[in-house]
Amino acid sequence: MSRENVEIVRASFEAWNARDMAAYRELYDPDAVLRMPEGWPEPGPYYGREAAMRQFEQLNDAWETHDAEPIGDYIDAADRIVVRFIWHGLGRGPEANLDLTTVFTVRKGKILGLEFFWDYAEALEVLGLSV
Repeated sequence: MSRENVEIVRASFEAWNARDMAAYRELYDPDAVLRMPEGWPEPGPYYGREAAMRQFEQLNDAWETHDAEPIGDYIDAADRIVVRFIWHGLGRGPEANLDLTTVFTVRKGKILGLEFFWDYAEALEVLGLSV
């Protein structure tokens, strides 16, 4: 199942970068929980797929162009996948190049949880792993 979970996470990056929000939405469980990184302007958490999608749509609409570029391995930890990435955004304000790490929780073929961290080591600690 873990390999399948990695593929679901990869598919989420592909759908996000293609701005295919319908495909992106379908990867999420109806009971999904989204947690933004500490200090994020709209901190959440967001409970349920619809609330999470509203936050993602807001991000999508705020930038003329954006993409999420994984910069490390997909770390498989049972039903959780850790991915470090750079989020590039260009739009109405200054250019953004944010280094983030995400912990995805995948169950029954859907993303059930998505938690963002500024610090890669902190994200690993959540799973009992270290750098």
